[in-house]
Amino acid sequence: MSKVALFGAAGVIGHSIAAALGAKGRPYRVVGRSESSLRKAFATDPLAEVVTWNPESPASVRTAAEGVDTLVYMVGVNYWQFELHPELMRKTLEGAVAAGVKHLILIGTVYPYGRAQSNPVREDHPREPHTFKGRMRKAQEDLLMQAHADGRIRATVLRLPDFYGPGVEASLLHRAALAAVNGGTADMVGPLNRPHEFVFVPDVGPVVARLVDTPAAFGRIWHLAGAGAITQRELVAEMERQTGHKLQLRVAGKTMLRLIGLFNPFMREMVEMNYLMTEPLIMDDSALQQLIGPIRKTPYAEGVRQMLAAIPRARTLCATAV
Repeated sequence: MSKVALFGAAGVIGHSIAAALGAKGRPYRVVGRSESSLRKAFATDPLAEVVTWNPESPASVRTAAEGVDTLVYMVGVNYWQFELHPELMRKTLEGAVAAGVKHLILIGTVYPYGRAQSNPVREDHPREPHTFKGRMRKAQEDLLMQAHADGRIRATVLRLPDFYGPGVEASLLHRAALAAVNGGTADMVGPLNRPHEFVFVPDVGPVVARLVDTPAAFGRIWHLAGAGAITQRELVAEMERQTGHKLQLRVAGKTMLRLIGLFNPFMREMVEMNYLMTEPLIMDDSALQQLIGPIRKTPYAEGVRQMLAAIPRARTLCATAV
């Protein structure tokens, strides 16, 4: 059976895909910068092979990709260094092709579309990014799909909306979940009352595992939508319902993000992407469902329950009489 390599496996999407491959009894390779982090996460799975790499070196990519049939690419960069995305893809393609990799799946985002011209958004929606991050992600996709057109490798992109789930600290909902479990104030990015979409991370892995074995998936771009349009305020209300208490919220809009960004580079970089909070972009994944069949979509109430259950509870220090 051909081997799958997960490049950038240490993140939550990598864990989801690894779990899906492991459930099918399929050997896989996890590739990342830190051996200790990879071994901590995957050492207990006998199906996992741990390999380190330097993503800036095509020679290192080639070594990490030797003996691999399908490469799943999830390599992240700092939010303020998106100019690295096209260059890292170029080097990965060079090394992967040299190693004889046949297929490459890029886990992508909605950034290349820019503002939605209609909703829901299908894969044939124009890619007209008006942000720097959108242009860098588009350039990354273009490099990959051009390599496919040139016959160098068979490629596809699976685009995801914002995500959430147990242990997903980068989610827009994580601070609210922390406050729901342990009290305090939830810092959120607003507005909270606009339709948005979230994909539950554990739902992603099984879809990618099916794409790996679907030859017709390669050569075009696909969407994996969430469980439907919802607002952040509705999700906060669900957290309140499940925990039985009201959350205190501190909501940052675009102006507040600019102010916080004077001291925080991550928040500064969120300013240009705030349009995704004010102007809904809801994905249509009917094409993907026609390709691979029905897709399991965890309902938001169940996703919230699992997310809250994974939050460590703060220890309460109690004075004990002696």
